[in-house]
Amino acid sequence: MDTDRTRVDYYFDPVCPYAWIGSRWLVEVEAHRTLEIRFHVMSLWMLNEECVLDPGYRRTVDRSIGPSRVAAAAMAHFGQRVLPDWYTAFGQLIFDHWRYPEPNEYRDAVDVALDRVGLPSWLASAADSAKYDDVLRRSHQRGVAPVGGDAGTPIVHIDGAAFFGPVLNSIPRGDDAVRLFDGARLLAGVPDFFELKRSRTAAPVFG
Repeated sequence: MDTDRTRVDYYFDPVCPYAWIGSRWLVEVEAHRTLEIRFHVMSLWMLNEECVLDPGYRRTVDRSIGPSRVAAAAMAHFGQRVLPDWYTAFGQLIFDHWRYPEPNEYRDAVDVALDRVGLPSWLASAADSAKYDDVLRRSHQRGVAPVGGDAGTPIVHIDGAAFFGPVLNSIPRGDDAVRLFDGARLLAGVPDFFELKRSRTAAPVFG
């Protein structure tokens, strides 16, 4: 048994740029640390369904649920193991440069990502259906419940200690990625630590 293996449960909404950056950070860390990363889907739409939002942001949130529904459908039919590859394929299409994607871009990226990882094209129909919302909500709640009402995306559980974030503006590489992970793991293990935050001042960088 590998006693040094760190379990990381990573909760992402496929459309969130900061979740994408965080996921690529963990993949980078995995090259240097012994991690067991498990990907789980969550939903910005569900996170904000009871919130009063700026009308423009409400429209953005309401049209963003499709990819998370597709991820939930894929998980329901083929297991959680299919999420990392599908998420990677989808994210590479959406997060090639910073923008606010149009709904048709999400639809096209869903279709291409399904094809690239060998999942059936009919899963794309889940984007416009509530059929898998119970599956999505259960996964979402497992991620959010240990964090509480101030949660966002991504949510990371490290060896069972859960927190919102880290929210990163670019992908750390090499030693920088590992130092950040070690710091996050240290803070996650302190029961009385709750928050460390500053305002974002620039758009996300995906390269």
